[in-house]
Amino acid sequence: MTIRVTVWNEFRHEKENPKVSAVYPDGIHAQIKTLLGREADFAITTATLDEPEHGLPQQVLDGTDVLVWWGHKAHADVSDAVVERVRERVWAGMGLIVLHSGHYSKIFKTLMGTSCSLKWREADDNERIWIVNPGHAIASGLPEYIDIEREEMYGELFDIPAPDELIMISWFKGGEVFRSGCTYTRGLGKIFYFRPGHETYPTYHNPVIGKVLANSIRWAAPNQGPVPTFHNYQPLEK
Repeated sequence: MTIRVTVWNEFRHEKENPKVSAVYPDGIHAQIKTLLGREADFAITTATLDEPEHGLPQQVLDGTDVLVWWGHKAHADVSDAVVERVRERVWAGMGLIVLHSGHYSKIFKTLMGTSCSLKWREADDNERIWIVNPGHAIASGLPEYIDIEREEMYGELFDIPAPDELIMISWFKGGEVFRSGCTYTRGLGKIFYFRPGHETYPTYHNPVIGKVLANSIRWAAPNQGPVPTFHNYQPLEK
């Protein structure tokens, strides 16, 4: 079965910061599409903030099985109407993969119901991501830990609800730890938050990170189960 994936990105840093465009000349969304392009069961499209309706009109979302979201500097520029549209699709079963600073996006905070705040530091930290739930589908084929030579530090407390499942924990050379791979269910939709991916580092060129993304997309894809009905309901038995 083909999984229809939409990769969403602000696409602002790459246009405004030469340091970012040197790493992602065609945009983070384009590099994630390239990273996932070897997956034969994925049909991948992209969308960006400055497109009409942020590239996410209803027909695009209706044709999306899993939405991958990267945002950072322009969370406030995302229309509340689009956020509501995405939320409704998640409730209806669309998967959502939230990356790095997308923790502070309107859609993630709306679905979590908390501030989603954390500690952070840009200092070329080494990040070691430990797989703490190796039997989970998202961990399939991964090593015991993933070393990223340089990344932005995120540290606890991460103000999120307790995850349904904790898949990964990050350690940083400054001594901090962070819940870096968390799953949730909201309505019929499955959500995975994955921490690494600061815009000035080549994290999305790493094939192991690509494996995490591919696994999480397959995990989050709708399972074609029965569609529930709500509101007034007539008895089945006479």
